[in-house]
Amino acid sequence: MTLTFTAIFLLALFLVTLTVAAYATYGERKVAALLQDRIGPDRAGPFGLLQPLADGVKMIMKEDFVPATANRKLFFLGPAIAMVTALLTGVVIPWGGTLTIGEHTFNLQGTDPEIGILYVFAIVSIGVYGIMLGGWASNNKYALLGAIRAASQMVSYELAMGMSIVALVMLTGTLSLSGIVAFQAENGWGILYQPLGFIIFIVCAFAECNRAPFDMPECETELVGGYHTEFSSMKLGFYLFAEYINMFMSSAVIATLYFGGYHVPGLDGLGLSANAVTLIGLVAMFLKTFFFLFVFMWVRWSTPRFRFDQLMNLGWKRLIPLGVINILITGGVYFALHG
Repeated sequence: MTLTFTAIFLLALFLVTLTVAAYATYGERKVAALLQDRIGPDRAGPFGLLQPLADGVKMIMKEDFVPATANRKLFFLGPAIAMVTALLTGVVIPWGGTLTIGEHTFNLQGTDPEIGILYVFAIVSIGVYGIMLGGWASNNKYALLGAIRAASQMVSYELAMGMSIVALVMLTGTLSLSGIVAFQAENGWGILYQPLGFIIFIVCAFAECNRAPFDMPECETELVGGYHTEFSSMKLGFYLFAEYINMFMSSAVIATLYFGGYHVPGLDGLGLSANAVTLIGLVAMFLKTFFFLFVFMWVRWSTPRFRFDQLMNLGWKRLIPLGVINILITGGVYFALHG
């Protein structure tokens, strides 16, 4: 029974993730229109709600072009790796508490390993291979430069991101994402204890997702389109989809680590059933995640991109030292309070 529920839950999570990624493209165009005093998509369906479906059909119908000098196997493997690794992250995120159906109790989480946050970092680190392989296999100088930029900034910002997590783990005493949420439910949200760590983490999340102002790998003015310059049809669609899925998962991880995940303060005193609390927590988790998705879009359409030297200087000379300082402060305060 538990295995069946887990399979159904993972299938539902897969479908929800694809739907959110598809409509994130619509949402981004609407946010951009709002900030630029335009209307945005409004032709395909009421209020333009069918625009993502029209875009998907267009991607499928386009010619699947492969450059004559490309490494065909790696050219196909690159977008596949990017898409698969993006989807795998959500398996360890706790989307809700426990749900009781009859005599059985189920967790709204695919799996809960003791090293959940390390799993997220490992999968994200593998994702860069999809970008590198795609850029190199294209045999295009612009694609290769974009891939190198993406790899270098991911390596640079993962260090600072890891340091922000180290400080949080020192406080919570666990690497499990559900354990971190449980700690916040008892002691308050992580943003209260780690404001500097949160700032470091969200800045690094922008860089990890190749989002403005850190979208140098796709800089149109210099690199045409970056690492996916030579891709078309659904291979290009996989890269674009992977970016929005990564945004969705990054937003969910931010909500989990620093904003209590599915925890909603004050619910315990309302006398609600356990299932009602779980469902409210599930809705709250998605609302927090969608808020940070909006932040990703808001920043993109209101902030100019960095130069590449500015991007690298920020990662190595600012964020990493700040990460070290945050660890030292956290360790000092912790040992002062607990001996």
